[in-house]
Amino acid sequence: MSTRILGIESSCDETAAAVVADGREILSSVVASQMDIHRKYGGVVPELASREHLRQIVPVVREALAQAGLSFSDIDAIGVTQGPGLIGSLLVGMTYGNVPVNHLEGHVHAVFLEAHIERRTPALPAVCLIVSGGHTLLYYVEAKPGASSTLSPLEKNAGSTFTLNASSEARSPRIDGNQASCGFQFRRLGGTRDDAAGEAYDKVARLLALGYPGGPVIDQLATRATACGPAVSGAGSTWSPPEKDELHFGPVKIKGNSYDFSFSGIKTAVLYYLRAHPEFNAEIETRREALLQGCRKAADLLPLCSPQVLALISNFQSAVVNDLVTRTLAAASETGARTILVSGGVAANSALRETFQSRAATKGVNVFFPSRGLSTDNAAMIAAAAYSHLKAGDIASSDLNAEPNLRIA
Repeated sequence: MSTRILGIESSCDETAAAVVADGREILSSVVASQMDIHRKYGGVVPELASREHLRQIVPVVREALAQAGLSFSDIDAIGVTQGPGLIGSLLVGMTYGNVPVNHLEGHVHAVFLEAHIERRTPALPAVCLIVSGGHTLLYYVEAKPGASSTLSPLEKNAGSTFTLNASSEARSPRIDGNQASCGFQFRRLGGTRDDAAGEAYDKVARLLALGYPGGPVIDQLATRATACGPAVSGAGSTWSPPEKDELHFGPVKIKGNSYDFSFSGIKTAVLYYLRAHPEFNAEIETRREALLQGCRKAADLLPLCSPQVLALISNFQSAVVNDLVTRTLAAASETGARTILVSGGVAANSALRETFQSRAATKGVNVFFPSRGLSTDNAAMIAAAAYSHLKAGDIASSDLNAEPNLRIA
């Protein structure tokens, strides 16, 4: 008989519940978003998030069970996000769970869930990029020695192991003893030193009056700018800067660990560019008024964007995407991994997916993404991760508490 796990995810601003069988079959998945609540503030307000979780958690769990055609008596365990995340939000979900799961570990399992749906098997070891509004992290992932009995059937077929050489910082990752995964072993290769990639998207969107969250809108507008080239036109500013005056982003230079990221400089470059060109102010104000009237879709904002702003958006996205892809591919080359896993909310970005696929193909590396629904925060990935914990006997004790800064390596 299959092992059915109810997963609960409440680490940030989505209240989610899902039922997953044997760590790979999604029987139901329900997500209640708080986007409309936080949009007016341009970001997540922790106190409002926790209150909304309290309001949503019971109906979301009931709906997940109903969609799966099950009752609580049919559930073998309840996996719950222990961290990292907002402490108030995490505590709401943890009132339900008895199998603690690291949120970041869940994002790795999201890739395997999607691979199972596509009847594919990501080979381990792999380099994993977790990229979202709160995280930009690079890990080396392998099957934990002796963990075969705790893995889902899909993960058991994932392959062999590889030992990192300790000759560089990337190969000597920082381990703090909080190794949360029972099925996988993680080694930290790098991470952002300032803004997460998704955070940079949101901040640039705020500067340009493109709404919140900024990632999806910027992605769609950048795609349109790339497709149309100089011919694209909008109803905003008619001012056209000289070509030499356009903002072009060079490669991000980082001292020390070459697998660390930094996006605050790119965001700040956009800020200074706009300050130096007040000619953009009129169209920014026009878009701000449109947002107040509820015009938030990329199709609504496109006519309000001048060709110059669209070029700026496209250049910004290209800079972020190229940095993410270049450092991840370099890490795969150094470690010898032939598989790359990409997960987190920014993994839904179309340019990131296309760039990874095209550049990895030339190097003989396979890249795996979750679907867009599994890229953003969801409870199916938490239930899938909880499967290996349950099989290993990793059940919560009575003193279990939320850990907002929980790490996996």
